[in-house]
Amino acid sequence: MRMRARRACGKVRGMTIARIYQRPKNAMQSGRARTQQWVLEFEPAEPKRPDPLTGWAGSGDTRDQVRLTFPSAEAAIAYATREGIDYHLIPAPERTLKLQAYADNFR
Repeated sequence: MRMRARRACGKVRGMTIARIYQRPKNAMQSGRARTQQWVLEFEPAEPKRPDPLTGWAGSGDTRDQVRLTFPSAEAAIAYATREGIDYHLIPAPERTLKLQAYADNFR
């Protein structure tokens, strides 16, 4: 049975829950591009299941494809409250610097 989202006054009703988090730094590169952006993505509404023909994992939940970026956490929260979306704010982890001298590589 397929479930439909009911719309009332442009707002989606139901169990729409989103995660708001700050993009982490890519571990494979030293740059910090786009790490100041905040991302709003929806939590999956149904589990993924293997496709009988190809074996790929997928689901009928199209909200999994939506990922919105914002310049700040406040902008993402304002968007979620304006659209009636429940959200979980995941705070940005603090940056820890590993201070080490170049000479430590040869000890």
